[in-house]
Amino acid sequence: MTISKELLDELLKGVERPEDLLGDTGLMKELKIRLMERMLGAELTAHLGYEDGKEAPPGQSNRRNGTSTKVLKGQDGELPLAVPRDRDSSFEPELVKKGQTRIDGMDDKIVGLYAAGLTVRDIQAHLLDLCGLKVSPDLISRVTDAVLDEVREWQSRALERMYPIVIFDALRVKIRDADSRTVKNKAVYVALGVTRDGQREVLGLWIAENEGAKFWLSVMNELKNRGTQDILIAVVDGLKGFPEAITAAFPDAMVQTCIVHLVRHSLNFCSWKDRKVVAADLRRIYSAPTADLAEAELDAFEEKWAGKYASIAPAWRRAWQEVIPFFGFDPAIRKIIYTTNAIESLNRVIRKSIKARGSFPADEAATKLIYLAIRNFEKDGRNVREWFAARNQFAIMFGERFDA
Repeated sequence: MTISKELLDELLKGVERPEDLLGDTGLMKELKIRLMERMLGAELTAHLGYEDGKEAPPGQSNRRNGTSTKVLKGQDGELPLAVPRDRDSSFEPELVKKGQTRIDGMDDKIVGLYAAGLTVRDIQAHLLDLCGLKVSPDLISRVTDAVLDEVREWQSRALERMYPIVIFDALRVKIRDADSRTVKNKAVYVALGVTRDGQREVLGLWIAENEGAKFWLSVMNELKNRGTQDILIAVVDGLKGFPEAITAAFPDAMVQTCIVHLVRHSLNFCSWKDRKVVAADLRRIYSAPTADLAEAELDAFEEKWAGKYASIAPAWRRAWQEVIPFFGFDPAIRKIIYTTNAIESLNRVIRKSIKARGSFPADEAATKLIYLAIRNFEKDGRNVREWFAARNQFAIMFGERFDA
């Protein structure tokens, strides 16, 4: 539709300043209100079957019955509308539905601000400053609570039958306990899978105060109930009780300790001036071509550093049974397991979202925000780099399990 120059000139008469056009009482807002009222009037005409100002059809009792005022909240601030009524209240407008109080994607704006880590109070202030909207905390809570329905659907969706790699990781989040009313450090566990086609997929998130074999077994059983029948490699960060739980649910899965986390744990024992040298010596261990040569490098590391950092080598030896599988893989697979770029990127996105929060009032509040962070993470691309070479290796190493 093309608007004529003459009509534009007529509309813009008296517009001399930007606020005359875009301000709270400007032409654009007034035009929006009048157009919406005109459309609502057209809807009522279609409902009643006769034009405004004309006579109703013979024998029809339902007629126009004035207007009622409704105030909508939108990106232009508050929009007071005169909504037409009918006598028997059977008119159900589509443009502005009964009970509707928001337009212009206001719900999406609120959810977007919440996903960015803003608190309810921050969202209130933001909408007031930028849009001139006074939004109640109850409205914000209702809008963000709707995310929980999406979370439940996401958490129960069907999964792939087989995942070549699943990385399990945990973050600590402060959440107020419902019973004691004290703030506790709870763990948020995330499972990030890699599909046969090299697509990253967050399989789920779980919040628990304590981890252990029983907890992890429930997670594994949930994954099985959602359709996953096999995991080729499970990468974990020394999570207590996990090896037992994973092998109970997926007997053929290969449990692999996350090398990145093991290195970071080791460097926590070092002074800053020694970290670079210690990291280089540790690299000689996990870059060894075979498990035997890696163990020899570990012996050499212990001989060199035992006097100064006695805790590092024993930590590697305690995890050695879950480190050994790493050396049986081709470099294409080792790189994916070692770098764990995907889980690190995911953790950064989650930490950025929760950074502004001192604590969460309940598990549900933390779940909403973390889920929205995951949703944003998956929008940025899900392909694993250099997957083609790794896929060929998986097909050879695992044969029918990979192709099943």
